[in-house]
Amino acid sequence: MIPFNKPYMTGKETEYIKEAVISGKISGDGVFTKKCNEFFEKELGFKKVLLTTSCTDALEMAAILIDLQPDDEVIMPSYTFVSTANAFVLRGAKLVFADSNADNPNLDADKIEALITPKTKAIVPVHYAGIACDMGKIMELAEKHNLYVIEDAAQAIDSFYVMPDGTKKPLGTIGHLAAFSFHETKNIISGEGGMLAINDERFVKRAEIIREKGTNRSSFFRGEVDKYGWVDVGSSFLPSDIIAAFLYAQLENMDAIQAQRRQIWQRYWDGLSPLVQQGKLRLPYLPDFATNNAHMFYIITKDLTERTALIAALKKENIHPVFHYLSLHTSPFYADKHDGRALPESDFYTDTLVRLPLYFELSEEQQTRVISEIVKFYN
Repeated sequence: MIPFNKPYMTGKETEYIKEAVISGKISGDGVFTKKCNEFFEKELGFKKVLLTTSCTDALEMAAILIDLQPDDEVIMPSYTFVSTANAFVLRGAKLVFADSNADNPNLDADKIEALITPKTKAIVPVHYAGIACDMGKIMELAEKHNLYVIEDAAQAIDSFYVMPDGTKKPLGTIGHLAAFSFHETKNIISGEGGMLAINDERFVKRAEIIREKGTNRSSFFRGEVDKYGWVDVGSSFLPSDIIAAFLYAQLENMDAIQAQRRQIWQRYWDGLSPLVQQGKLRLPYLPDFATNNAHMFYIITKDLTERTALIAALKKENIHPVFHYLSLHTSPFYADKHDGRALPESDFYTDTLVRLPLYFELSEEQQTRVISEIVKFYN
């Protein structure tokens, strides 16, 4: 069987977990949490990061940090995971869904300005498949209308936005805040786990407080206050150091993991491109301003009927591809709260996108099987 995903372990994870356990400090912000923070801040250039128990938690922290009030409006794509939406709905916000691009599932930056009203508080771009949204346009709009930008970078570790002058900015370092995921389906994993990246100095101190149940406990442990107490709203968003120990083993091997994933991605591209030339399917589109972190490889079928048949044909051969998001604007929970606009591109990806198996240990032989079965289906 070729599964959709298989978590990869570098070999050091259990060793570091054992180290954390022996150290006697396995709650949050231990030795390995600090090592992970240092990696992101020194090696990857993030201003300030805080590990969280999930990307969902990081998004919820972001919603609290921007002081989201009931009836504030937040613009985001409809084609995204429910966590993107829940974080803001929990604060009472109204979601304003933007349609996807015609050429890729990211939100269409050209359609955002028409959705901005005096109640708009934030834009939440989701970097689908680790491919950058048009952050230049989005940041310009945010500045013009005095809005916050929160990047949902769940899938975007080691991916970049290419500036007009050619310089590359890591995704998650551009908006005011950003949320990452280290779920077992991501490139770099810790089972469950996430991270809040803070790019605006104003939020640093308060983020630490919110993450520590609304207390100034972090300041106390740094010796900045002689006792700590309840100073703000908050919750318990920090992960155990055991999770950080697992994550650190992955971060140390990020270059090797990424090189292998890119190789697998490229093999899919090369093997399936002839079907594109024959007009039988579409492959991922990379804008000039985006790099590829090989988070996923997807194909776009003609319609829902064709996709259903393709998935069934592959499963019959013990290959397990999966479809992805269902448009949130038509969901049972939010359909009657949506403003009624049609979002045809989002609905199109809901019906036609198929994700292929992509994980570190996917062999060339297995991948050749996947490609040949897809080619067989179309021919």
